[in-house]
Amino acid sequence: MLCNNYIKKILNVKYTAIDKTVFEDDTFIIQVHATKGHQCRCGICGRKCKVYDAGNYGARTWRACDWSTYKVILVAPSCRVRCPEHGVVTCQFPWARHNSGFTYDFEQITAWLAVNCSKVAVSEFMRISWGTVGAIVKRVNDALDTDPEKRFNNLFRIGVDETSYKKGHKYITTVINHDTGKVIWASEGHGKSVFSSFFDQLTEEQRANIQLVSGDGAKWIDECIKEYCPNAERCVDPFHVISWAMEALDDMRVDTWRSIKKEVALCKRPAKRGRKPKDTPKTIDVAKEIKTSKLILGKSMEKLTSRQADKIDWISKTDPKLFRAYKLKEALRYVFHSDTAEEAEEKT
Repeated sequence: MLCNNYIKKILNVKYTAIDKTVFEDDTFIIQVHATKGHQCRCGICGRKCKVYDAGNYGARTWRACDWSTYKVILVAPSCRVRCPEHGVVTCQFPWARHNSGFTYDFEQITAWLAVNCSKVAVSEFMRISWGTVGAIVKRVNDALDTDPEKRFNNLFRIGVDETSYKKGHKYITTVINHDTGKVIWASEGHGKSVFSSFFDQLTEEQRANIQLVSGDGAKWIDECIKEYCPNAERCVDPFHVISWAMEALDDMRVDTWRSIKKEVALCKRPAKRGRKPKDTPKTIDVAKEIKTSKLILGKSMEKLTSRQADKIDWISKTDPKLFRAYKLKEALRYVFHSDTAEEAEEKT
């Protein structure tokens, strides 16, 4: 059996004493207690307090990170204390947050996974319910963002955008601080009324400090800027500019493919099984190659494989107009990745 020091290191807990470890029904049950200096403290502020009673049950359990395929449960005696500031509350435990049934490590891992995976995937991997994932994320966020008002300090360059979520036309509007690269505000819905609620939370001084607002071409962004921070400069962010260029390039690809297909249909024989006739127009193959080039035309030049680069070279010889559109898209992208116009011209 592992010694208590190794168990503490695996659990990654501090100010904790290991009393007993039992293995039952594919679960490690570890009995623990807080060290003397961290007993009888308020669960909210951590102040040393007098014991009020043993609580509802006198003992609590917490879920820790799994050991391989086995669950790990911590069990410890519990009590309630009387805090001069917060009244009668459950005592503090050094391995978990207040009102949480999971250890710090378990919640940190769950919150990290929730940022990079769906709730369904996180709940299956961590073996918890779908709703518990949201509760854990909220606790971790509240612990990290202890003073939400500080997010609105030193706002000089901000960006706003809306995105859809779930099914149907459900949107969420987010605002980021370009200087820190962090999201500072988010709200359900989109439009002028939603964006206006963000500015309503700012003081007059904070609004006056905003120098630049980036976003897409939505009119409601312009209306809010004129109303709340008229001195700020309005600009379109590179993401939307490049996405519009990509859409224009793809429209040209589709038009090229359809025109070639229409030309083939005028001179092609009725379709028959077997080999193609000798006099079948070669434009059939050209139309097929143009049709399947969407992915390649969307990639940047430096990320093309040798095979994809050969196809771009083939497009330049077969359809110079489409190749010219591809070059314009790449030149526009280099504008945002270069410090000067001369540097952008050299890359293109």
